[in-house]
Amino acid sequence: MEAVTRNMRASVWLPLALGFSLCSPSSPSRTFQIDYNNDCFRKDGKTFRYISGSIHYSRVPRYYWKDRLVKMYMAGLNAIQTYVPWNYHETIPGKYDFRGDRDLESFLQLCNDVGLLVILRAGPYICGEWDMGGLPAWLLQKKSIRLRSSDPDYLQFVDRWMNVLLPKVKPFLYQNHGPVIAVQVENEYGSYFACDYDYLRHLLKLFRHYLGDEVVLFTTDGAAEANLKCGALQGLYATVDFGPGGNVTQLFQSQRYVEPHGPMVNSEFYTGWLDHWGQKHSVVKKEIVAKSLDEILALGANVNMYMFEGGTNFGYWNGANSPYWPQPTSYDYDAPLSEAGDPTEKYYSVREVIGKYRELPSGPIPPATPKFAYGLIEVTQLQSVAGLVNVLSLSDPVKSVYPLTFVEMKQYFGYMLYRNTLPINCTTGTPLASPQNGIRDRAYVMVDGVFQGILERNKVNTINVTGRAGSTLDILVENMGRINFGGGINDPKGLVTNLTLASNILTNWIIYSLNIDEAVAAGYLNNNQRLPLPAEVNVPAFYLGAFKIPSKIPDLPQDTYLKLPGWSKGQVWINGFNLGRYWPTRGPQITLYVPAHILSTSAANNVTVLELERAPCGGAPNSSCAVQFVDTPVLNGTIHSGSGSLNAQNEMNVVTLM
Repeated sequence: MEAVTRNMRASVWLPLALGFSLCSPSSPSRTFQIDYNNDCFRKDGKTFRYISGSIHYSRVPRYYWKDRLVKMYMAGLNAIQTYVPWNYHETIPGKYDFRGDRDLESFLQLCNDVGLLVILRAGPYICGEWDMGGLPAWLLQKKSIRLRSSDPDYLQFVDRWMNVLLPKVKPFLYQNHGPVIAVQVENEYGSYFACDYDYLRHLLKLFRHYLGDEVVLFTTDGAAEANLKCGALQGLYATVDFGPGGNVTQLFQSQRYVEPHGPMVNSEFYTGWLDHWGQKHSVVKKEIVAKSLDEILALGANVNMYMFEGGTNFGYWNGANSPYWPQPTSYDYDAPLSEAGDPTEKYYSVREVIGKYRELPSGPIPPATPKFAYGLIEVTQLQSVAGLVNVLSLSDPVKSVYPLTFVEMKQYFGYMLYRNTLPINCTTGTPLASPQNGIRDRAYVMVDGVFQGILERNKVNTINVTGRAGSTLDILVENMGRINFGGGINDPKGLVTNLTLASNILTNWIIYSLNIDEAVAAGYLNNNQRLPLPAEVNVPAFYLGAFKIPSKIPDLPQDTYLKLPGWSKGQVWINGFNLGRYWPTRGPQITLYVPAHILSTSAANNVTVLELERAPCGGAPNSSCAVQFVDTPVLNGTIHSGSGSLNAQNEMNVVTLM
């Protein structure tokens, strides 16, 4: 086995077998290398230890990149670590987007300008609580594909992507006068069932081809020998990850299982933890984090704090874990810098520990970004999603005998509408069911525009519907995020199996691919007449409102948080920017972070709400709904872990994890 044979490797400095060049007059003046004799890194020939923090450029608006990086620098970090999400840049096969918030090269240059080195986690798989672990969903168009393996069907797309990505990275390598000192290959592969060494060898060869022999390539796995057996490969320096509170010396011994010499590295030292809808908000005490960080640094080890700035899963980018638990919009992570980039008490505790081991930068720490409460904003009901289907669907519907998945419809995020007719009279309530648990992930069921109930993955597989034969059956299906870790990352969305009505399979569907983001951004919804729905009808519908930034208050616009008092579950856009999902009836996240750069002072700011279950006004005549902009986030609100149906809104208080 690759991992075991590495123990027999001689302890020599910079073995050529690993592709590291020896120091010589012809070597570049800038070098970053591994010194196996002295168990350390060497930067420009001198002993070097990095103290790094994770920030994901894909979760922080470009407008705020510099703000976050300067705050990280002032905390005493000398490096940052970031993921490259493949699906963020190649949402459509063969079309690459590196503009705006996706401008990786500008982010790397900014890190260099601020004075921070970069540890780049290039994938192709990243995990990171990101949709499908960063792999594009369109890979699933071939149902037999074996992800994260040496399957030729998978590797052809990996090769094509790396042919685009890695040439962009190469000019930013440290030896090329850039900030990138090390590049991670894959991620926590030892936790994946495949254990395909040919796959890792292929990636090693691919990365060396594009990046050369001088760059440090490494892997990261959980601090257990079982993980390192399948995650490590000769030619890739093996590092580990673990959180606070454990025996640091013992945990690093797992790295020594495959790397008897070389620098000790914790590539993911957890400063907090992730959240799920319907579970308690995760909190890790600053004292525990500071104590373990101190122990790591006292050993002379290298460390990357995951996360140092969590950021936000704007739009539909959140992932999910098994059994199916989707992550919320906020990726605050209880990190030293909050979701909005504000220094926390944990920030100062971490900074104090770092100051024991390296000189801290002089000068003031940038303060928290100012927040403003714009108050209550009225929104009025437009129409139901079903009523606007021809506006929202920017292509013709597809007829199919059996339901098609999102990928089969070449739609990868958001919502799709499945339409049928009732083949029989359902006057007494007839079971509509997904016998094979084929709802991916949540389905809102209507008959002739009247709400019937919600089907939800792993939670509710059957509801009773009523209606006459020939009535229109509409099922709006929401993709709530693909599984990002483990063997379930092949996670198709939509109606992935047949539905039955009174035990008979429903056939002959009309399927609408909905491009709601484009319809909202283009203002198509604003041009439609508002047709209030009948009272007490709770169906997925849009609500529109607008507000102006106060003109007599200086320094506006400022960051804010959107609160939806009385609302149930849905999606929000401001000026066409998709803020993400809200779900206060399930929790724990209650508010959505609104960065200042999406707000306008010269024109009214449009707010579009897609409420999927029940709005506070409930469709009643002469009533209005409102959303509220506040200046304080609420991420630890009430939670309800049940089905979340309109008849079950039980809630309980959150107890934070310590």
